Amino acid sequence: MHFIASARGEYNITSLQRGLRMLQLLAQRDHGLPASEIAKVSGLPVSTVHRFLMNLESGGFLSRDNSGNYRLGVACVFLGQAAREQLDIRTVSLPHLQRLNERTRETVHLTVRHGLSAVYIEKLDSPQPLRIHSRIGASVPLHCSAVGKILLAYMNEAEREALLSQIELRRFTENTVGSIQELQAELAKVEKNGYGCDLEEHENHIRCIAAPVWDHSGLVNAALSVTGPAVRMSSSRLRELAPLVRSAGMEISQELGYDGNMHRSATAAAQPRYKPRGERTITHARVSVR
Repeated sequence: MHFIASARGEYNITSLQRGLRMLQLLAQRDHGLPASEIAKVSGLPVSTVHRFLMNLESGGFLSRDNSGNYRLGVACVFLGQAAREQLDIRTVSLPHLQRLNERTRETVHLTVRHGLSAVYIEKLDSPQPLRIHSRIGASVPLHCSAVGKILLAYMNEAEREALLSQIELRRFTENTVGSIQELQAELAKVEKNGYGCDLEEHENHIRCIAAPVWDHSGLVNAALSVTGPAVRMSSSRLRELAPLVRSAGMEISQELGYDGNMHRSATAAAQPRYKPRGERTITHARVSVR
């Protein structure tokens, strides 16, 4: 084996790098490739490619079908599954949440669904004196929170319909949705825009904007959000925050193994279509000065 010093002062094992590139090449080809095509694409001599393929096949990393095409083997399946199981969404998300927190200077949450609620599993406080009180482990309703709307909007239709039949549309404020039809219209808007808003729908004087986090299979089981007092979260500010929140969600998703091309339409940039609601003086106990 040859060891080559890289510009970063590290060492690359040439043979290992070639083998890994072959695995990456075959991962992109659904029907596999013959050895001759692998040699052509990789630019390596056929004899060298054959040696790599034989070793990878004997280790279970490749398999060969009756037509002589090589494709990924069962050992790759085990490695992929183990990698997915070892991914901790909080660990993966934290650097992105921190950057979002620094850029927006507002409270940032990461949530997952639990029953009919969205539960905070990570939270970064706003550095500003006027801030939102929340805590990890607390939950918010799905129907009137930005993160909840995200989790509902990106469910498969059958699961969403079953869940909607269980939701009690409790009105927390005068802005809370009052009917299933109104909620469904809101969810359609969320999916079209690629983000969702809570315009004082769960608590007075608090506004929020959220975006989806996809997993490796293309499912949305988590959502992130930026939350702040309504006096700082005007309609124009929400429009400014939308691409930041969407981008953070997509970056986390890609680290979790999501292929963004799977649902490109769901993340397309769009302007919010809600009408601005009036601002009010902050008096609610949930917003405090520290």
